[in-house]
Amino acid sequence: MITLFRFLSRLPLSWLHSIGTLLGWLTWLLSPTYRRHMRANMLLALGPAEARRIRAAAIGEAGKGMLELPRIWLRPLAETASRVVEVSGWELVDAASRRGKGILYLTPHLGCFEVTAQYLSTQAPITVLYRPPRQAWLQAMIEAGRARAQLHLAAADLSGVRSLLKALKRGEAVGMLPDQAPRNGEGRWLDFFGRPAYTMTLAARLVESGASVIMVWAERLPAGAGYHFHLQEPTQPIRGTIEERALQINQQIEVLVRQCPEQYLWGYNRYKGRRGSDAAAAAEEGRPA
Repeated sequence: MITLFRFLSRLPLSWLHSIGTLLGWLTWLLSPTYRRHMRANMLLALGPAEARRIRAAAIGEAGKGMLELPRIWLRPLAETASRVVEVSGWELVDAASRRGKGILYLTPHLGCFEVTAQYLSTQAPITVLYRPPRQAWLQAMIEAGRARAQLHLAAADLSGVRSLLKALKRGEAVGMLPDQAPRNGEGRWLDFFGRPAYTMTLAARLVESGASVIMVWAERLPAGAGYHFHLQEPTQPIRGTIEERALQINQQIEVLVRQCPEQYLWGYNRYKGRRGSDAAAAAEEGRPA
């Protein structure tokens, strides 16, 4: 598998996105479980009409996301960063840096979320939260591809949380996927597109540090032309109780997803929950908890 990844990393991004579109459709056609999750998530979040409108594009974009990983992880950092051909909102980073209280980058599963920390690490040190995969070969590849000179990894455990806090205290940046489903007991059931989703609270807790919150995502451009890097401040201040802040972060993710819903990773089971949970059952049935 590593040999295949190394081969794919040498192909042009346009080729990888073309092959990825085919892979996305093959996965959709051959995996009933994936197809069910993707359909249900889009339907729950967007409603029937919008889900139908973006479905074909979303299937292809999910495949592109899989095939672009080898190139992002295994090519030199300068080459990976050069694929970011347009940046919007960098003045937010400059302003946050002047404040000196650290930056909390929140990157949902939208567009090419793997390139965001890579690009940001070319500008300043950043510590990124990640959950080690079960496969040893994949973990080794992720660590090799993500651990760049100024990109530091923090495992999703207590020691990793301490690393994030220390980075913020130094006035540095940290990054995470705020829509990643947390482990049982580590989240709250909160609305996401009007449906209950088991939501992480760590991002909401880190807001207490006083760090500047910046939403960031990398839009895939057509024909493998590269990525448009979007940096946006929240549409409203993230404040209140832990639960209120976590809900506000969900709402900010919704704002980003609505900008380009076809590039959201709908196959990721955002509404999954603990077996037997009333809220989880409600989400699966599309009714209020």
